[in-house]
Amino acid sequence: MHKPRRSRPSLQASKAIELKHLKSAVAAADCGSIRGAAELLRSQQSSLSRRIDEIEHHLGIAIFERYSGGVRPTRAGHDVLRLARSILEEFDALLATAISVHNSETGRLTIGFCTSLSAGNLQTSLLAFKEQFPQIELVTVERSRTRLAAALRSGSVDVLIVTGRLQLLNTEEMPLWSERVLVALPHDHPLAGGETVCWSDLRGQTVLLSHYDPGKELEDLLISKLLSPEHRPKIERHDVSRGIIKSLISMSTGISLVLESDMGANFAGLVYRELRDGTGPSRFDFSATWRPDNENPALREFLKLLTARYRSPPIGG
Repeated sequence: MHKPRRSRPSLQASKAIELKHLKSAVAAADCGSIRGAAELLRSQQSSLSRRIDEIEHHLGIAIFERYSGGVRPTRAGHDVLRLARSILEEFDALLATAISVHNSETGRLTIGFCTSLSAGNLQTSLLAFKEQFPQIELVTVERSRTRLAAALRSGSVDVLIVTGRLQLLNTEEMPLWSERVLVALPHDHPLAGGETVCWSDLRGQTVLLSHYDPGKELEDLLISKLLSPEHRPKIERHDVSRGIIKSLISMSTGISLVLESDMGANFAGLVYRELRDGTGPSRFDFSATWRPDNENPALREFLKLLTARYRSPPIGG
């Protein structure tokens, strides 16, 4: 038996209809009865019936036909129920996304760096983070230290991984790992014969360095190791990437200073040797820098991973 034709939808329908009304109507359609829907939703039958009456009243249409065996959707009710299911599914997805982001299972993390990703601790840390949080979008940005610092201040980058310390205002830092300084040589270079190379052996050589980081830091280290200008090699600075520097080395135009992580990028015809002096190998320290007012949950999880791996509390913490 059909219910009487109802009035036009109320202007207050958008405010009066709640998710509980949609859930009641969908449950009634799925169960085919008010009683079954009430049991499914663990609600009183009278309360559920009242919610269905309310949604029909506010929409101005009959969603169900009532009969002795239960309820069945009207033609208009089919359309309403289809949209109601879609709304409930979208709402469930919204809740799942919110919970997931809160738990750092989804989201986005942008990491700025000026070192190699081909091997070493940075690559290992990123792989471990991606394995632990596969739904987080991991974005990497390679820039100069100056541009990375600007990106951190603007909020376009969440955390920086760089050599040394940036010492920026309103940031926090965490000391991380260190990497050995190596010399990259053509495989047939005279210095390639031994397992290590002394800094003093670089005298008379041509050292190719990139203007990109950490080229300046490597040049400063070389000068600190070989204080006398006559003992230093010839330094050529190129406005090219580290990859192009390696191409130039393979052409036997010179040698270069690199960090340990650069060894992972295999380049035909190149070998790497550890640079040493009387105190042993030279090393560069790395640190992470971030803004403490960055509330990105993914950043917090990444910092937890770094702390667990390198067992170093934040500087000043």
